[in-house]
Amino acid sequence: MFNKIAGKYDFLNHFLSAGIDIKWRKEAIAMLIPDNPKHILDIATGTGDLAIEALILNPDKVIGVDIAENMLKVGRKKIQNKKLNNLLELKQADVSSLPFKENTFDAVTVAFGVRNFEDLTLGLREMNRVLKPEGKVVILEFSNPKKFPIKQLYNFYFNGILPAIGKLVSSHDSAYTYLPESVKAFPDGESFKRKLEETGYRSITIKELTLGIASIYTGIK
Repeated sequence: MFNKIAGKYDFLNHFLSAGIDIKWRKEAIAMLIPDNPKHILDIATGTGDLAIEALILNPDKVIGVDIAENMLKVGRKKIQNKKLNNLLELKQADVSSLPFKENTFDAVTVAFGVRNFEDLTLGLREMNRVLKPEGKVVILEFSNPKKFPIKQLYNFYFNGILPAIGKLVSSHDSAYTYLPESVKAFPDGESFKRKLEETGYRSITIKELTLGIASIYTGIK
């Protein structure tokens, strides 16, 4: 599915969120500023937007991984155009079996990807495995707003308007129906905090964004 929509993915992300997704990514990366990580792994990197944003941290190397090769192709073109090849590398890899040794990275990031993991527990454990002791994980993900009237407005847009526009622009029947369905099924908030604790993380924080539409989760190995 992601391979098929790769060419329109960035445009739809920014258009359907009115550009708020860009601000959210900046806030997620800002959570790593005090840690000064030098080696960063970005999981489900897609076209590399979060990995590119991570370069403001002045790391030695950022590696982005994703299973969708067409998404990576788009990302590699962006990296080449920005002349960032020496700092940023995109690889095809599955989070359930990461091709890295234990204790490799100072930080691991994910933006809008954990809800797509085939096995959430396994994916989080693999991320923990390659993270150095005292390393930080930062996860940006959609949430389900709870308060009136944000909940009602959000559901109207997410379940009605967004899928229709997404289908029209991407020419894919199910990709933007899958999006709200996957968000609804994702164990957000305290449920996801418990999942992080179960998979080896501590000192977990949750920061709600834009009235609870998205959240940033951080944890320490």
